[in-house]
Amino acid sequence: MTVHSQWLLLGAGLVLLFFLSLFTGRMDIVPADVVGWIWQWMHEGSLQASPKSLVFFDVRLPRSLTAALAGTGLAVSGAVYQGLFRNPLVSPDILGVSAGCAFGAAVGLVLPGTHFGIIRILAFALGLSAVGLAAGIARAVAVRPVLVLILSGLVVTSLFNAMLMLLKYTADPYSQLPAIVFWVMGSLHRAAWNDVQLISPVVLLGLTGIHLLRFKLNVLSLGDVQATSLGLNPRVYRIFFITISSLMVAVTVSACGQIGWIGLVIPHMARTWVGPDHRVMLPVTALMGGTFLLGADMAARNLTSAELPVSILTALIGGPLFAFLLYRNRARG
Repeated sequence: MTVHSQWLLLGAGLVLLFFLSLFTGRMDIVPADVVGWIWQWMHEGSLQASPKSLVFFDVRLPRSLTAALAGTGLAVSGAVYQGLFRNPLVSPDILGVSAGCAFGAAVGLVLPGTHFGIIRILAFALGLSAVGLAAGIARAVAVRPVLVLILSGLVVTSLFNAMLMLLKYTADPYSQLPAIVFWVMGSLHRAAWNDVQLISPVVLLGLTGIHLLRFKLNVLSLGDVQATSLGLNPRVYRIFFITISSLMVAVTVSACGQIGWIGLVIPHMARTWVGPDHRVMLPVTALMGGTFLLGADMAARNLTSAELPVSILTALIGGPLFAFLLYRNRARG
């Protein structure tokens, strides 16, 4: 199978699953209903609101778009980090961005009268602050930058997780604490058009920049000495890839909460299928990530009468899947 046929196959699967997600749920909506609404809008210039049309256009459509964008951004960020740090166990939260976002959202949930938009702004701002703090620590040490940056991320993650636990301890156990716990677990039940407008520019521009320079990751994954000998400035491109990836993770986590395993498992799946060449692997990772989170979100809202946080399903699926990939690739080193 050629590279382009692989991309077409995965793209067709993503589109098909996206289409199915729009018509899957507790309210029965069929494609004929959507055709009728579009026909009415084209001929009358407006759409007469109904419960079904509101659910389709204001709930399912933005939710499916958010799931596809978030899954794509998290998966590609994980693949970039793994290639950049030459570590197959790296995930998008390695530099503390997820922990910073979680703490920022918790601060917003604890503050009285805080609007949900302010909560997301706080999550995004503190997520980026966590990355900046990790980078600052690494710059101050200035020894073996890649290794020190990973260790700095672990320090920052521990710091923000400790502050998050402190907020949980002091929060009102009847209102604030359940809200913090549910947000940290990650869910798409609040997804709306505001989230699509927030996520889509960052993720799409980030994916475009990474795609155009994805061959640089092949050089960076060889190490700084080899990259320099090949005429590449490792520091400049490392800053670029870390900045773009961290922005995508921060904007996704600030809108959806912490959704784990996608950035760790999906790059391994793509690497197992098409190999480690980032020129081929990154597009496959992007399509797989969007498909995976769309499928998990469909299951989260249809498996039980009460909607499950999607992060529970990504962990239940991602953990065994990662173990299977480890077993399958045991002879590859």
